[in-house]
Amino acid sequence: MKSLCRLLPLCLTLLLTACRIGYSFNGASIDYTTTKSISIKDFSNQALLVYPPLAQTFSESLREIYTRQTKLKVLKEEGDLQLEGEIVGYDLAPLAAQSDGYAAETKLTMTVNVRYVNTKKEKENFEQRFSAFQTFPSTSMLEDVQDALLEEIIKEITESIFNKTVANW
Repeated sequence: MKSLCRLLPLCLTLLLTACRIGYSFNGASIDYTTTKSISIKDFSNQALLVYPPLAQTFSESLREIYTRQTKLKVLKEEGDLQLEGEIVGYDLAPLAAQSDGYAAETKLTMTVNVRYVNTKKEKENFEQRFSAFQTFPSTSMLEDVQDALLEEIIKEITESIFNKTVANW
């Protein structure tokens, strides 16, 4: 019985040190012992409708989410994780026609094509399009609401890319 009492604490200590639980508040699931960096190339704007600051704003927002929510070093090239792509859509579409035949709202949609390479786990590589939209009253001019709408659209797209690349959902 005495040997069992001495063996029990040893077994508990061994069990507790052998098990490791990882939890992250931002949802990132990264093995920092093997993955230390991410490279994010500048996204070019290949959409038919061009808003000049869009490509730079999007690229910087994408870098910022990885800087804020991971311990990865953000590089321009040769990261353990690699992101690149282009903005392929920036479109306006009328919505919700009124009785007079004019649209009550307009939908602004942005679409980004992303190529992701994980040099440590090649099975996670992908190429995918991400898209988001916001609506605004047709009585407003796009120039007046564009920056606020894009802030929300870019936030949604960058979060989707982040979740697809490093969150284990």
